[in-house]
Order: sequence, then structure tokens, then C-alpha cells
Amino acid sequence: MAVTKETLETLTNTEPARPRWLQAAIDFTRKRPLGALGAVIILLMTLIAVTAHWLAPYDALATDYGAMLASPSSQHWLGTDAYGRDVMSRIIYGSQTALIVGLGASLIGGTLGALIGVASAYFGGRIDLIVERFMDVLISFPLIILALAVVAILGTGLTNVMLAIAIPMIPRCARVVRSSALAVREMPYVDAARAAGFRDSRIVLRHMLPNVMAPYLIMVTAFLGQAILLEASLSFLGLGVQEPVAAWGLMLRGAAVEFAETAPWMAIFPGVAISLAVFGFNLFGDSLRDALDPRLRTQ
Repeated sequence: MAVTKETLETLTNTEPARPRWLQAAIDFTRKRPLGALGAVIILLMTLIAVTAHWLAPYDALATDYGAMLASPSSQHWLGTDAYGRDVMSRIIYGSQTALIVGLGASLIGGTLGALIGVASAYFGGRIDLIVERFMDVLISFPLIILALAVVAILGTGLTNVMLAIAIPMIPRCARVVRSSALAVREMPYVDAARAAGFRDSRIVLRHMLPNVMAPYLIMVTAFLGQAILLEASLSFLGLGVQEPVAAWGLMLRGAAVEFAETAPWMAIFPGVAISLAVFGFNLFGDSLRDALDPRLRTQ
């Protein structure tokens, strides 16, 4: 069979196939540029948190009483606080606290909520009724109010703050996952698993839970920004992580009213860090929801 000139050009100009993950990232960037911007902010924040030991120009806990309330300069790019601690270093190390609390609280709240939602949908009947009414009671409280109540009972500290933020997220994730699990429960493979005599726990964990991962991932990603904001709010109120831990909410608490005019950088830069983090996670979470929602994939 003769090979035409056009065929030769096509064969010679063929580019090597890209890896699937790279092609998916390129498609996501083209279709949802705001989501890609959010992903870039998240990656930068994660990179800063991981490399904080090398990036921070000073020890975040080191005090210098000779440089108290120093304005931004070549020595301290973002100034110092009332104890002479470098604001830039504390913001860099504060990203670690924000990510640990945000990611931990989101995973705990989202995972427990997903398990409760799937189990409630699977068993149905009276169990579903009792669980959903209990979720209604929890969801009736605003996030910050319920978190304040939980941290007031458990006490302050990194772990307790993480749990206090996770508990208000459980009913919200359970409600969303349950709605998807109700449709999965009616699928033929679930009936086949029941007919095969599999235990209820196996059906829930191996057949239903993997099929509601899309709403689970969406809820976890969406809650990350709220968790970071809640951690900052609790720390600002004195019910979150405590000094001398580097945390953005604590930095805002330290920038009290008496320093608002004399050292505004103590509040401006931590506030910008919180805003950027929440903005990035919200952008990425919204775009991820649109990408994983079958009704919006064609848009």
C-alpha cells in the first residue's frame, strides 16, 4: 500500500501522548481557570508550610525586646510584634498550624459524616429517622457557636480545636453524602451483595462508600477554607491554639486595639494570609464541585 505525503506528515508530527494526570490538569486549567488559581494558591501555601524551616528568616518564637513594634524594613520585611518577634516568620510558620488544623478537621468531620450518611441511607427506617433528626439538631447551630461550645467543653489546644471544628462539619457532610447514598442503595450490585449474604458493614464500606467519593471530596475541600477561618476565629477569641504557637488568629489577637494605629502591620499581614488561604480553598472547592458534578461536566 502506497504511503501518501499527508500520511507521512501526520506520522512525523504526532506528539507523544501526555500522562493522564497531566492532561486532566491541563483540561481543568482551561475549563476552570479560577479553580486553577485556587490550586496554585493552595500549592504555594503547602510549599511554604513544608519548607518553613528554610524560608523563615527568624525563629518564630524568638523574642527581641530591642526590636519591639519595629516597622517593616530590610531586617524585618513585615515588621515585628509587641514581643519583637518577626511577623513574616510567624506568618510562614502559621501556615503549618492552619493546614494541620484545617486538613485534620476536614478529614475527621468529612469522613465521620460520610460514614454516618452512608450507614443512615443503607439501613433506612427508624435508624435513618433517628440519625437524621440528630443531624438536624446539630446543623441548626451555626458553625462558630457549636465550635465554641465544643472547645469550651474539651478545652484549648491543637487537638481539641481540631475536634471542635470537625464536629460541626459532620452533619453537613452526612446530609450531602446521604442524598447520594440513597441512589446508590437502589443499584443492582447492592441487591446482589445482599443476596450473596455479605455483611452490612462490608456492603456499606466496600460497595456504597466508594461510590459517594465525589460528594465526599467536594465537602472536604469546601470545608478546608471554613476550617482555617474557624481556627483563626477561635484563636482570636482565646479559645484556640495558645501562645507561643505561631497561628494567624493569635497574631490578630496580639494586634489588639492599642496597636491598631502604632503597628497596623501586626493585623494587616496575618489578615491577608487568612484571606488568601480561604479564597484559594473556596475557588478550588467550587471548581472541583463543578468538575465532579455530572450535571455540570458538559458546561
